[in-house]
Amino acid sequence: MFPSFFRLVASSKRYIFRSSRRLCSDLTQEQSRMSKIMEDLHSNYVPLIASIDVGTTSSRCILFNRWGQDVSKHQIEYSTSASKGKIGVSGLRRPSTAPARETPKASDTKTNGKPIFSAEGYAIQETKFLKIEELDLDFHNEPTLKFPKPGWVECHPQKLLVNVIQCLASSLLSLETINSERVANKLPPYKVTCMGIANMRETTILWSRRSGKPIVNYGIVWNDTRTIKIVRDKWQNTSVDRQLQLRQKTGLPLLSTYFSCSKLRWFLDNEPLCTKAYEENDLMFGTVDTWLIYQLTKQKAFVSDVTNASRTGFMNLSTLKYDSELLEFWGIDGNLIHMPEIVSSSQYYGDFGIPDWIMDKLHDLPKTALRDLVKSNLPIQGCLGDQSASMVGQLAYKPGAAKCTYGTGCFLLYNTGTKKLISQHGALTTLAFWFPYLQEYGGQKPELSKPHFALEGSVAVAGAVVQWLRDNLRLIDKSEDVGPIASTVPDSGGVVFVPAFSGLFAPYWDPDARATIMGMSQFTTASHIARAAVEGVCFQARAILKAMSSDAFGEGSKDRDFLEEISDVTYEKSPLSVLAVDGGMSRSNEVMQIQADILGPCVKVRRSPTAECTALGAAIAANMAFKDSKVRPLWKDLHDVKKWVFYNGIEKNEQISSEAHPNLKIFRSQSDDSERRKHWKYWEVAVERSKGWLKDIEGEHEQVLENLQ
Repeated sequence: MFPSFFRLVASSKRYIFRSSRRLCSDLTQEQSRMSKIMEDLHSNYVPLIASIDVGTTSSRCILFNRWGQDVSKHQIEYSTSASKGKIGVSGLRRPSTAPARETPKASDTKTNGKPIFSAEGYAIQETKFLKIEELDLDFHNEPTLKFPKPGWVECHPQKLLVNVIQCLASSLLSLETINSERVANKLPPYKVTCMGIANMRETTILWSRRSGKPIVNYGIVWNDTRTIKIVRDKWQNTSVDRQLQLRQKTGLPLLSTYFSCSKLRWFLDNEPLCTKAYEENDLMFGTVDTWLIYQLTKQKAFVSDVTNASRTGFMNLSTLKYDSELLEFWGIDGNLIHMPEIVSSSQYYGDFGIPDWIMDKLHDLPKTALRDLVKSNLPIQGCLGDQSASMVGQLAYKPGAAKCTYGTGCFLLYNTGTKKLISQHGALTTLAFWFPYLQEYGGQKPELSKPHFALEGSVAVAGAVVQWLRDNLRLIDKSEDVGPIASTVPDSGGVVFVPAFSGLFAPYWDPDARATIMGMSQFTTASHIARAAVEGVCFQARAILKAMSSDAFGEGSKDRDFLEEISDVTYEKSPLSVLAVDGGMSRSNEVMQIQADILGPCVKVRRSPTAECTALGAAIAANMAFKDSKVRPLWKDLHDVKKWVFYNGIEKNEQISSEAHPNLKIFRSQSDDSERRKHWKYWEVAVERSKGWLKDIEGEHEQVLENLQ
């Protein structure tokens, strides 16, 4: 019965994929997709999942196998208005048992002059048949990132899209080479079965419904601070009760330039073309996930997953829909603007496609590879905001799990399960993930199919402070040198570095704060400053965890020195006993030991065995979008993910050798209690003195002008 059924469904799949324009609610299409996957699984193919990860400073495409290894991976470091030289497609790789190559052929790559290095220290190579300069696009000379004024950060939407396609093409070409080797050695070839997307959140892009192209040639990036006046005016003219009411709906603080709502308001107030499109009902609003899915699906799917939509300031956390009161608060008429449909993190959005204006410009080799992928009707069916994706990739699924990603910024999420917990201590409330087709995990039923929430704390500057030490102060040659130089001294020598280059985020929420270095003396060396910079990031992570512990445990824990009064016997049962870490700075043993020392003995730091947790999270989301666990290409459920990614396919209750995953490293505090508390006091004083800098300066300037008049 079943074989004939699947053959019947398979025979009609081409018609279904061509004619259907509906999402996964169409049962016939879902059956066809399941049939296709079943055929692949029972054929001589090894399944892979493609993951697109669009970050703040780079984009990458990674093809994952069951072990969470990158079989093929390519990355582009963005060109910027401040960068020198050209930056192209990277063949970044980490040690892996998966057979792969840096690039399709050695003859196809070239470097100009000296090697260019990424922020993480990897060498970057340019792939000559994919260089964006050769695509003859109107904007090919424009940088991907621009910094037109102090505090302003802009991205080029079309270049983001082109970067993604370049990374994907490079990965596919590498895969072709890998597959030819596998077949020659009588091994089954790899096949990409589905695609997931992870992206920087809050970044706001506006485009035309008629043309499908951006209204203006830039989007406002999440860490841009140009909306400070808009936000401050809203804050000053909104009663405390109203602010609390709005926060109950959004989970977000009003006094922050972080979120998409103030960015959209700025566009409408300052860009006449955006205002015109808005008045003509031609304006489409979206974050990076919406922009990419719209451009990369044949159906032009106009959607945003809940983890991204929850960061706009327009979504009600209780209904998971746009809220008319929130739109009205920001002066947005919902009838004049097109907002994406809010969907789950793991469902079918559409079939992979490429806009003709890009496809026509590609050279023959990548064009052929991409066209084959388009013809395969590859489903795009997983989407998570980058920090939620990292939480999933860190396998922090259960309530009480916490993770911290050290990227350009530092982002800490604490899983509260299906409970929407509004923080009273400066953390945000956000969506962690929503996998509607999951049933149970580990024999229990923790309602995994329902939306999961998280408390989040964000540090605006983390890896960026390391880049600042490297590029601005030239204290180090490469980013990875920061750990060794910081470890040449036992402490910061009394120096405290508050890295508030664009204000302080959680739990302080002061956009008027600015970076400060305090406590310097003639004793101070470059090593002390480097260590203080690293500690500045780690202290903020501790402050966020402290705020979250107060929310999780109630007011009774508010005055504790974090969780240090919990005994060693009980802390393993504490919701914050383990902090899972990933991201660039986490790869430094020295930096993670500093983090563990600052947190104290109650929280141990666990580094993931997978370097690319964010991209892996998007792959997991795509995998779980199949309703039937039997047709999921890599993992049948979340327990299965942990079994393969963390323990190499060994059940947790079996003996696991230390060699199984040498990168799964635990860091424990080695600090003295009194010294740790003293340094924390230094930090608190320094933060207070860095707050309100812009407001105080502007206030004094206005007073001087009044006196002159």
